Amino acid sequence: MTTAAVPLAPLTNRRILALAVPATLASVTTPLIGFVGATVIGRLGDAALLGAVALGGVVFDAIFWSFGCLRMATAGLTAQAVGARDDVEVARTLARSLAAGVLIGLLLVLAQVPIAALVALISGASPEVLAGLAIYFHIRMFAAPFTLANYAILGSVLGRGRTDLGLLIQVAINLTNIALTLALVIVFGLGITGAAIAALVADMAGTAFGLAVVHRLGTRPFAVGRADVLDPAALARTLKINADVLIRTLALVAAIVLFSAVGARFGDVTLAANAVLWNLFLIGGFFLDGFTVASEAACGQAVGARDRHAFAVAARLSLLWSLGFGVAVSAVSLAAGSAFIDTVTTNPEVRLAAYGYLPFAAAAPFFAALPFAMDGIFVGATWTRAMRNLMLVAVVAYLLALVGFQALGWGNAGLWGAFLLFLAARGIGQAVVYPRLRRGTFPENA
Repeated sequence: MTTAAVPLAPLTNRRILALAVPATLASVTTPLIGFVGATVIGRLGDAALLGAVALGGVVFDAIFWSFGCLRMATAGLTAQAVGARDDVEVARTLARSLAAGVLIGLLLVLAQVPIAALVALISGASPEVLAGLAIYFHIRMFAAPFTLANYAILGSVLGRGRTDLGLLIQVAINLTNIALTLALVIVFGLGITGAAIAALVADMAGTAFGLAVVHRLGTRPFAVGRADVLDPAALARTLKINADVLIRTLALVAAIVLFSAVGARFGDVTLAANAVLWNLFLIGGFFLDGFTVASEAACGQAVGARDRHAFAVAARLSLLWSLGFGVAVSAVSLAAGSAFIDTVTTNPEVRLAAYGYLPFAAAAPFFAALPFAMDGIFVGATWTRAMRNLMLVAVVAYLLALVGFQALGWGNAGLWGAFLLFLAARGIGQAVVYPRLRRGTFPENA
């Protein structure tokens, strides 16, 4: 592997946008799955069915996002290998991640019965919601090996800075999902079963397409030897990074699941209203995710090239653009939120409840802007231990705020307020430790 510094081309606003815009477009298509599923079921006018689809979406976000470490760690390690001009390590990184993803996915399939029982136990949802959730869960869980393989493939592509190809893969998966959802639910009348089948088939198709893309880039993960995949030093580093990001992601998922579970205890109408608003937040938040991906690639490549200046520029530009977009997305969400709610559901009670909590959901992208950008910087630099620890601190702050706000009788408003505080705590904590971590990676006297 290259050990000397490898200067990178100057990083500009145009380059950051060239990385971020395709990644943003790819991310924006992701919540469209939940949006289309919720809209198709929501048009049936049954709050319990809408709640089941929404809760199912949250459950699988929780399960699969728990292993989002595969995408993030693969992106960070790949970016550093690209910065160091080490194409062989790019292939090795993808091979290790694919093996891990498929293995974990198969274990999830085998464990689906106890997982489903645990979900039913902690959800607090009504019997009607749980009945629909069970159908959705046991079909879609078979997508796990393909979903996690897609994370590894996407991480490899994004770590190279090929966010355009990342967009192509995501759009292919999501358009397949949307088309199948509309066909199976509306045309064939399969209801929640059709929505689950659509998600499964889309992920299977996405894996095949993604492998074709990386093959086209010249990477042959299946040609990597077993000894290279199991190299002790490389494997130890990979496992450490993945473990840190896994713990961090599990803490994030726990916060999201807690949000859904607490909301479910306020009744089916509030659960459905929160589901609608959660999709609004996801659409807004995924606009910011492009700058997370941009900073992963740019900062990771700077670390691999040992280019202190390029790293500082990448971090600064990513932060500025993310904060600017955060303000803009929150403003648009507030202005267009009522129309969004009316589009998603025809139930008058759900609409009325969602209107009341719209300001909280609209403010969320602004609060998320700083932690989103910081996540990309930390992943690219593989500062995963600090990212893990700061997430745990933010979750504690979230729990304390949630308990306090509920004690004050603030109900669902207190739930949303605690979640906003959680987002703020994450970003502020990362900003505080950033200078120290940067000095550790790029010593001033080096």
